[in-house]
Amino acid sequence: MTAAAGCPGGHGVPPRSARSAPVHPTPTWAVARKSLLLPAFWLVTGLLAVGAARMGLFVRDALIEYPVATAVALALFAAYAVPFWFFVAALDYLEREPPLLLATAFAWGGLVATTLSVPGNAAVQNLLAKAYSPAVATAWGPAIAGPTIEEVVKTLGIVAIVLVARAQINSVLDGVIYGSLVGLGFQVVEDIVYAVNAVAAAGRGDDVGPVVATFFVRGFLAGLWSHTLFSALAGAGVASVVVRTDRTLRFRLGVAALCFFGAWACHFVWNSPLLAVDVGDNGYALIAVLLAKGIPPLLVILLLVRAARHREADYYTAQLAALHDPDIATPAELHVLSMGHLRANARRYAYARAGLLGRRAVRRLQRAQARLAVAISRDDAP
Repeated sequence: MTAAAGCPGGHGVPPRSARSAPVHPTPTWAVARKSLLLPAFWLVTGLLAVGAARMGLFVRDALIEYPVATAVALALFAAYAVPFWFFVAALDYLEREPPLLLATAFAWGGLVATTLSVPGNAAVQNLLAKAYSPAVATAWGPAIAGPTIEEVVKTLGIVAIVLVARAQINSVLDGVIYGSLVGLGFQVVEDIVYAVNAVAAAGRGDDVGPVVATFFVRGFLAGLWSHTLFSALAGAGVASVVVRTDRTLRFRLGVAALCFFGAWACHFVWNSPLLAVDVGDNGYALIAVLLAKGIPPLLVILLLVRAARHREADYYTAQLAALHDPDIATPAELHVLSMGHLRANARRYAYARAGLLGRRAVRRLQRAQARLAVAISRDDAP
C-alpha cells in the first residue's frame, strides 16, 4: 500500500484530521440511546409544541382571510425548502445525521425561533423608538433587533440539539449542518409570514401577486445567503465547544463567541440601511447590494465546510486504510471516497461503461464503504 493510502495526508505527513479540529465518532451506544430520559428532550418537545400551536393559529387565521394566497405561500416556500434540505443534509456524506435530529433543528427554527422573535423584535424596536426616535427605530431597528433576538434564539436551538444528542455532534461540520437547518426553518416560516403580510398590506383581497413577489425577493434574491448561512456560522462555534476537547474551555468558548458575533455582524449588515436600494428603483443595483452583503458570509461557510469535510474524510478513510484489505477498499477507492466530486466522477464513469446498473453498483459500493468506516470508528470510540 502506498504512503498516500496508508496516511491520508500523503507523503508521510499527519492527516488534516490530526492537525486541526478533531473528529469524535458517535459511539455505538449513542445510536440507540433513550432520549426520553433526558430533561432536555422534554423541554425541547414542549417548546416545539407551544411554537407549533402559535404558528398554527397564524396559519389558520391567514387561511380564513386569504385562503388562496396563503395556500400558494405555503406550497411555494415548502417546495423551496426541499432542495436546500437535501443539499445541507448531504454535506456530511460519510456519517449522515439522524433524520429526526435534522427535523428537530428545522422545526426549532420554524416554530420556536420565529414565534419568540416576533415579540422580541417588537420590544427592541419600541425601546429604540423611546430611547432615540421613531425614525431611528424605523431605519436601524431591523439591523439591531433582528440579529440580537433572532440569532440568540436560533443558536439556542443548536444548543438544544447538543443537550438532546451531544454524542451526535462529532465534528464542526455537524454544527454547520444543524445550524443551517435551524436557519432554513426560520427563513421559510418567516418568508411565509412576510408573504401573508404583503397580501394584507396590498389591500387587494385574496391576491397571489404579493406572494409571488415575496417569493422572488426573499426566496431567491435574499434567501441564498440569509438565515441559513448566519446560523451555520453560529453552529460551527457551538460544535467547536463540543468537539475541541483538545483545547481549553476558554479557547472553545472564545471560538463560539467569535462565530456567534460573526453571525450577528453578518445579520446586522444584511438588515442595515447601509447601501439600501428599493426593489423598484434599480434592479441591478439591488442585486449588486445583495451580492456585496451576502457573498462574504457565503465564502466563510464554504471554507468552513470544505475544511471540515476534508478532516472527516481523512479520519474515516483512515479507518478503512488501516484494514489493509483491497477487497474492501483499494487505495484508489479510498482516494475517491474522500472527495465528493471524485465520487460523482466515479459514478459517471460507471454509467458511461455499464449504464444505470454500473452507476447503481458504484453508488452502493461507496455507501457500503462509508458505512463500514463509520461502524469501525464507532467500535473504537470510548
